Amino acid sequence: MSIDLPGFADPVSGAQTCFRAVLDAMARPGSLHAAGQGLTPPAPLDPATAAVLLTLVDADTTLATDAACAPARDWLVFHCGAPLAADPAAAAFVLATALPDLATLRAGTDEGPEEAATLVLQVAALGRGAALRLAGPGLRTPATLRVEGLPEGFASAWARNHALFPRGVDIILCAGDQLAALPRSVAITEEAS
Repeated sequence: MSIDLPGFADPVSGAQTCFRAVLDAMARPGSLHAAGQGLTPPAPLDPATAAVLLTLVDADTTLATDAACAPARDWLVFHCGAPLAADPAAAAFVLATALPDLATLRAGTDEGPEEAATLVLQVAALGRGAALRLAGPGLRTPATLRVEGLPEGFASAWARNHALFPRGVDIILCAGDQLAALPRSVAITEEAS
């Protein structure tokens, strides 16, 4: 049974280390950070994905998952205590292995942009694949992030999300034991290969 798989060996240290990685990733969009080393989460979760969820999701935050992540739900509920939301539009955190329609997720309000959802998106790889050019807060000069596993048209979907700022969805990309963040404040264009 998947709940038999352990979470962090040292929950406090593991969560602090991952939280720092997520903060750094949000502050410096497109930068790669290590997370989840030593974790053995149930399939289909990668170590970084599991670490982010173990760190950010708890009994006070709702979590929705796509169908591909269903085998890991019991493990997440056991280790995080998070209530599961049947509708991603009602969730504070959404776990997916394929990009959902960002317009269907919580974007927050002008008075409460912090009520927006965070999408934890597991992709095939970070550091290789399609090149995204990022510009905005946290970047003195535009940066390039390579991501394998994003669908065609991601930049257009992101542009619609970015146009909602200060509302909008934040994305934490995870692959293997690496993560990168795309805060809603960053503008993204696809670079030619």
